[in-house]
Amino acid sequence: MIELIAFLVLVGVLVWFHELGHFTMAKIFGVRVEIFSIGFGPPIFAKKVGETVYQIASIPLGGYVKLYGEEETIKDPRAFSSKKPWQKILIAFGGPLFNFILTVILFSFVFYAGVEVPKYMKESAIIGYVEKGSLAEKIGLRKGDKILKINGYEIKAWEDIRPVLLKLNVEGVRKTFILVEREGKIFKIPVEIPKFRTGAERLGIAPYIPPIVGGVEKGSPAYQVGLKEGDLIVEVNGRKIDTWFELVEIVRKSEGKILRIKVKRNGKIIEKEIIPAKNRAGFWYIGISPKIETVVEKFSFSESVNRAIERTRELTVLTFEVLKGLITGEVSLRTLGGPISIAQFAGQAAQSGFIPFIGMMAFISLQLGIFNLIPLPVLDGGLIVLFLIEWIRGKPLPDKFKEYWQKVGIALIVMLTVFVFINDILRILGIN
Repeated sequence: MIELIAFLVLVGVLVWFHELGHFTMAKIFGVRVEIFSIGFGPPIFAKKVGETVYQIASIPLGGYVKLYGEEETIKDPRAFSSKKPWQKILIAFGGPLFNFILTVILFSFVFYAGVEVPKYMKESAIIGYVEKGSLAEKIGLRKGDKILKINGYEIKAWEDIRPVLLKLNVEGVRKTFILVEREGKIFKIPVEIPKFRTGAERLGIAPYIPPIVGGVEKGSPAYQVGLKEGDLIVEVNGRKIDTWFELVEIVRKSEGKILRIKVKRNGKIIEKEIIPAKNRAGFWYIGISPKIETVVEKFSFSESVNRAIERTRELTVLTFEVLKGLITGEVSLRTLGGPISIAQFAGQAAQSGFIPFIGMMAFISLQLGIFNLIPLPVLDGGLIVLFLIEWIRGKPLPDKFKEYWQKVGIALIVMLTVFVFINDILRILGIN
């Protein structure tokens, strides 16, 4: 029930704000708005205020704003069809724009109210793990190295690495250096950072995190064999485990074969046999998370806004990286989630508390804004492309072409919707 309520609240707020963007831009340019709808299908509530019908429809998977003169050419200054192409573009862009604004507002609230961060993020950037085959291993970084500077920028704690790498990425800096302290000596290590490498984990380094179970996912392989919070993983298949990431590395390379795990619980050694499963990203996993000490960090209003803008920009870069990966095949289509996945995540976030739920809402709002800017028919990005073509041509496109464009768009959206629904169902059944 909590998942359904959280999902309805999440979708309701995000759709309302998205459509409010279209509505506001339409009003600015004098276009009459006939319907403002949250949801699709038959309305379950409708009220006309002025010239607009405001309604909540029965299918809560989106919404729309119906503009006068949107579907036919009408010679009326209040009709959408009578507006100039650049005005139509701004009306179409209004929805995604408001999603971006909402993202910043929500993240600002999260930072101002206080956000839980891992304690190690505030500590010196001493490497506790170097991933095998990673960029870090190739350039010679080692466990125990203390990162002092990257490209001249001072690194006082782990939290400084991400913004520095993001700044270098935005500036297009690739060839740079990492200054580290190793056994009392200073080493300057040259590195060529690939595009979109925006965090320490992308370099293949991580802080020291002990292999202590902090949480067990219900229904997961670990849950089924009885692993519990507080268990210390000491050995896997005869290999001694010193850090959490060594465990992750073994599990991911397991190919689903049985793992014989020794854990220390209340001073006693217990042996378990676990068969890993694949998660939604296509990685082998057993369903446990590490125990990480956290601290609550609060910021002033101005600092909260600045951090919210920075977080929004960072997540935008990462989202485009994922989109690029989907196109090139580097990211599996199985990672795509639909309404069921969103409902599950919303429920989990709501159970974690109000602030985590608001943080998730900010993230989904950003994804909604970016998704709608993809230049596909029916989406806002597709409409913007049409209006740009009209602007270049100096005259409207033929109605027949617009009709065909819309049909193609609807077909694509239906196919995508069916695909993510199937993905969600297979994931629940443990097949995907």
